[in-house]
Amino acid sequence: MALKKLISRKTPAYLPFQSGRFRLSMGIVSLTLDNWLEPDDFFYKELMEKDSLLTSKYDEVFQARGGSQTAQHEVLNLLIDHMNEYHSDLLRFCGGNIFVDKLALSFATETYRKNPLDLAGRIVQEDLCLMAPGSNGYTLEAASLCFPSRWRLLDKIGRPLIDIHSPVPDYKNKLSRPVDRFFDKLTVEKPVWRVNWSLTDDPDLYQPVRKTGVTSIKTINSNNAGDRVFLRCERQTLRRLPKTGWILFTIKTYVDKVSALAFQPKSFLDLATLVRDLSPGMQQYKNIAPYKKALLGYLDQTYQGFELV
Repeated sequence: MALKKLISRKTPAYLPFQSGRFRLSMGIVSLTLDNWLEPDDFFYKELMEKDSLLTSKYDEVFQARGGSQTAQHEVLNLLIDHMNEYHSDLLRFCGGNIFVDKLALSFATETYRKNPLDLAGRIVQEDLCLMAPGSNGYTLEAASLCFPSRWRLLDKIGRPLIDIHSPVPDYKNKLSRPVDRFFDKLTVEKPVWRVNWSLTDDPDLYQPVRKTGVTSIKTINSNNAGDRVFLRCERQTLRRLPKTGWILFTIKTYVDKVSALAFQPKSFLDLATLVRDLSPGMQQYKNIAPYKKALLGYLDQTYQGFELV
């Protein structure tokens, strides 16, 4: 199998608002396993950031409950096989060791025998969440979560899907049952992916909590919003593990300035239409409310500028 090229980050990888309308849904798309993971131009940079977070904030970014070890091993083996087949130019596997030669990093698999998901999270850009079936539905049993978007792993570990998604407006009434049914019916042979999005005034990948009282938000206006507001997209995959039957949820995070939408000017119009279509609760959830007026002013005037050219 030929090696796959790195994803380019010169322009935003995903534009999940192209319809210009908002609809609360799962938005599931079939996934081919050769495209399971998406290493990109920031591969080494983000691996270094993960290494730093796992050193300084270990309990905040990694958690595993008892009984998850077998599924953790399964995930690590699947990741090693995938990276070895499609991205062996990024990692080197030799004698039970994994080498990231460009960063002078090496990992002995034996060192991570207790929590192999810890190692798995160190060799890919994706965050990894392991969900196990149980009497209360699927629960989060282990996770390597270095790049959270306004949620803390310590608050979610061991909790079922409905509790994990409690901050999402209308999740309980509109999505909880469809999501539970989907998880029950997901098969090994048919993995899927979807894209989630939000806006933020902070480009950092590690954002476990929503910052409050940040004066910089007040300085965002229609002239600078393009460089001060960031589109944060998560490419999420769901895959049933063939041996344990658990579900692996991966999250690849992309962050781009809103001004980067210029490569496809109609995106300014689409995003403005979508922002106007969001309920007040969803605007708050997606971090838009504090600078909505400034953002819409920027999007409108920027799109009109392209229209006049």
